[in-house]
Amino acid sequence: MKIAMLGTRGVPARYGGFETAIEEVGRRLAANGHEVTVYCRHTSAEGGAASEYLGMKLVHLPALHKRALETLSHTGLSVMHLLRHRTDAAIVFNAANAPYLPMIRAAGIPVATHVDGLEWKRAKWGTMGKRYYRSVEAMAVRWSDALIADAVGIQSYYRERFDADTVYLAYGAPILDDGQSHRLAELSLTARGYHLVVARFEPENHVHMIVEGYVRSKATKPLVVVGSAPYSGHYTHLIHRLGDDRVRFVGGIWDQELLDQLYANSLVYWHGHSVGGTNPSLLRAIGSGAATNAFDVDFNREVLSSSGRYFAGVEDVADLAEEAEDQSSTLRERGALAQQLARRFDWDVVANGYEQLCVDLATAKLPVSVRRLSRRSGRPALERQNTLGGA
Repeated sequence: MKIAMLGTRGVPARYGGFETAIEEVGRRLAANGHEVTVYCRHTSAEGGAASEYLGMKLVHLPALHKRALETLSHTGLSVMHLLRHRTDAAIVFNAANAPYLPMIRAAGIPVATHVDGLEWKRAKWGTMGKRYYRSVEAMAVRWSDALIADAVGIQSYYRERFDADTVYLAYGAPILDDGQSHRLAELSLTARGYHLVVARFEPENHVHMIVEGYVRSKATKPLVVVGSAPYSGHYTHLIHRLGDDRVRFVGGIWDQELLDQLYANSLVYWHGHSVGGTNPSLLRAIGSGAATNAFDVDFNREVLSSSGRYFAGVEDVADLAEEAEDQSSTLRERGALAQQLARRFDWDVVANGYEQLCVDLATAKLPVSVRRLSRRSGRPALERQNTLGGA
């Protein structure tokens, strides 16, 4: 089959969950003999961009580098290219791109939309942005041949709000058990000698809460904060101002070996994400056997279950930080349970789910008009199971 994946920054994965999913799923689809095309954002700094990566064909196109327009401008160009280079199925990531779905459908290309988390809850969007994200959710339901959700909580949201079914396709969790720690010396760290945060600096990821709570605690092991914010200098400044000399801000780390060793050897991993569904950084953390303290929302409880400890405010963080240093033996038990739970999230199973979905899209017997009608009424557009892959 010819399969197109669009709506993200593309691969190699250097940004977030969508890019990670495309890299892991796309490489497996290509290995199975499918022709996979990934649309990537081109920047002038890239120079001669590669045309292939891990068996996937890459199409690099520009984007307007403004937060409100970057995704839409790039996806618009991607759709123009897609209409001239038809595929058997298309996967559009991010419901924000829903206004382009009618063009794809009109060209006779069956399309599924990965709806992501609840974007309208993100603090970075103003009133108009939040209103836009609420509207595109409805557009995605109406104009997609199928919807993809990466968390049971997202499935529940679309069922309750739109009476719409979704195909459940979670992310995979790499299982890291090689016991390596030699890269920690590059950051002057030792195994089990630090707390860890890995997150983009956005308010709904609660990095500020974690830093402030840790500073209020009597913890002595350093808090290592990995991450940055491309569009939010004010929030970054706030986070740095909340820290003290125990907090180490190391910026973004894209060296996967070093990042994996940071996860695997942390005393405890702090996960503040609250609106994005199943998060790849959380899965990577538990796959490494890291004991995890997470912001108390359904998405995180869905992944961590009884292996996690949960916080909802600054004082919770302070208490958990001190508890982590007082009960390190319990942390090892929690980490082992977390790694066991991580085995529910298997990239091979997830990729098989995407492959079957693409087959269903390309071979659907329903005419387009009937599929659109079924979406409007909230009934599933494809007669299939809605729980492929993942847990």
